[in-house]
Amino acid sequence: MANTAYAYGMPFVIGGSSGIVATVCVQPLDMIKVRMQLASGQGALRPSSLTTINNLLAQGGLAAFYQGLSAALARQIVYGTARLGLYSTFESALKRRAEQVGQRYSFRMRALAGVGAGALGSAIGNPIEVALIRMQSDGLRSVGQRAGYRSVVDALRRIVQAEGIRALWSGCSPTIVRAMCTNFGQLAFFSETKSQLQKRSALSNRTQSLVASAVGGFFAAFFSMPADNIKSKLQSQQRSEGSVLRYRGVLHCFMCVVREQGPTHLYAGFPAYVARMAPHS
Repeated sequence: MANTAYAYGMPFVIGGSSGIVATVCVQPLDMIKVRMQLASGQGALRPSSLTTINNLLAQGGLAAFYQGLSAALARQIVYGTARLGLYSTFESALKRRAEQVGQRYSFRMRALAGVGAGALGSAIGNPIEVALIRMQSDGLRSVGQRAGYRSVVDALRRIVQAEGIRALWSGCSPTIVRAMCTNFGQLAFFSETKSQLQKRSALSNRTQSLVASAVGGFFAAFFSMPADNIKSKLQSQQRSEGSVLRYRGVLHCFMCVVREQGPTHLYAGFPAYVARMAPHS
């Protein structure tokens, strides 16, 4: 019994702890990406990565790049642990099923495991996602309008007090789509790339993992970027009495971005996103 619990529990422990370490390393890149996404919705010109970096340095120095770190770590504890642990669990179950019926464990099965794990994990972790976006976007507001969240717990508490508990699930549908796309790209392409490298190359296991991670990170960013952009815009909106939200929902947000700024703006911050996803993978 203990061995079974250990076998099922270790993927969640490994997934969560590795996600936490990765988040600490790549949080500045995530901050740049989110600021570029939200700033691109405020005017006709899309800010460059260099402009965004200079603005962050002017705003708060190096510490500005780690705004929302507590929420990012909490997201990994909740969402990262769930999605990576569930992926490993689903993958093991699908492999056993494939062996039982005499089939090869295919890319389609890897994709199914990744999409399912991403959807379930993101639905669980959406409140943390909202808190993270609010903390990262707070610096874009004028000084008098900034919330100045002290931590992820403070952000969650104040969001619920001001806007109700439903606000914690704002942007949930694009969050789920983003997670499904991320897991499809990151985990399925990582697993498939490493499987092919094991068959066709003499690279060491460590090198195979690094190459597969880079491939998985690129495709994760490519497939999930539009949903990630819409998610950031929806979750950064704050409800207040008598106010009218700029975006009424996913479709309205998508149409506004495409109509006002063109479809390429859905990929605002893409280089920073790839630079974040590849080493995170």
